[in-house]
Amino acid sequence: MSTDTVLTPPRVLLLATATGLIVASNYYAQPLLQLLGDAFGRGAGQVGWVVTVAQLSYALGLLLIVPLGDRLERRGLIVALFVLAALGLAVSASARHFAQLLAGTALSGLCAVAAQVIVPHAATLAAPERRGRVVGTLMAGLLLGILLARTAAGALAGIGGWSTVYWAAGAALLAMAAVLACSLPRHRPAASLSYPRLIASVLALLRDEPELRRRALLGALLFAGFSVFWTPLAFLLSGPAYGYPVARIGLFGLVGAAGALAASRAGRLSDRGLGRQVTGGGLLLLLLSWCVLALAPVSLAALVAGVLVLDVAVQAVHIDNQSTIYRLDEHARSRITSAYMTCYFLGGAAGSGLGTLAWSRQGWTGVSAAGGILALLALLRFVRPPRPR
Repeated sequence: MSTDTVLTPPRVLLLATATGLIVASNYYAQPLLQLLGDAFGRGAGQVGWVVTVAQLSYALGLLLIVPLGDRLERRGLIVALFVLAALGLAVSASARHFAQLLAGTALSGLCAVAAQVIVPHAATLAAPERRGRVVGTLMAGLLLGILLARTAAGALAGIGGWSTVYWAAGAALLAMAAVLACSLPRHRPAASLSYPRLIASVLALLRDEPELRRRALLGALLFAGFSVFWTPLAFLLSGPAYGYPVARIGLFGLVGAAGALAASRAGRLSDRGLGRQVTGGGLLLLLLSWCVLALAPVSLAALVAGVLVLDVAVQAVHIDNQSTIYRLDEHARSRITSAYMTCYFLGGAAGSGLGTLAWSRQGWTGVSAAGGILALLALLRFVRPPRPR
């Protein structure tokens, strides 16, 4: 069966939707941090751990679960992860203690890595000349999931409280699991490594592939800066500068979602051999975005413009990173994804913690300084010539 027959446009759209829905599980809490802090009697420094735990558990799943996509039948693996993520959301929704909320968050975050089983699966099925475009479409779905999760969470919390968000999200994951079970073709990869050797090979890929190491570090810095912004944003918007309710805070996800429009275009440019220009331009925009976002406490226009530029930049660089690493070894795409995305989300977890700490110590000035430094480090890492092998 040809790749065009297997990976039809409707199926690409379904996979993009599923990718966005499952990864959204990690981000519903961000606009709810003030509500969660009030519900569980936790301050900003403590309640920020909900976001950090989500990203740390996601990073753990990237290392321990995603490599199984090179060994197990992928449809069954994807569906099982959707069901388990829904269970984690149910645990969070019924939480009566902060520790239970963190436990549910950890389970849903661990299993949300189904998104990173879907992406290399689609890259394998796509024809080489369409691979960047397909990956771009799925990553647009992923970014929309990250950003629109905030909008959905704000709207649902305004209707029924914070637990309604988790119940509704879990139900949506179960429905999508049923659709995927009926719609996706079965696909068993050729790899036959034992599980310990499979995990060891992820680390070996990082050791042996300098371009993978380079892109992984770049991705970690990129997502750290992204998380430095989005994690403390709810505190800025609910505080004296704006005084917004949670539903209005969630609407900022719609502003950031415009950045997803860059995904497909970035993938096409990468297919045409212009990936270096995409990454270089994206990193310059990232640095520029923080210059604008520094004005966020006194200018709503600066905040909106900065969000747009930030998300366009992050998405463009991330798409080129993935298009580049998927050309390294077609038989190890799940493990390559595991190596890259583990570093990516470890950076995100560090960024969430850094953003919360910066807000607690220096307010938005500290957040802006942290984000700007990370953007500058990413740009310097990219322009630095690679070491000879």
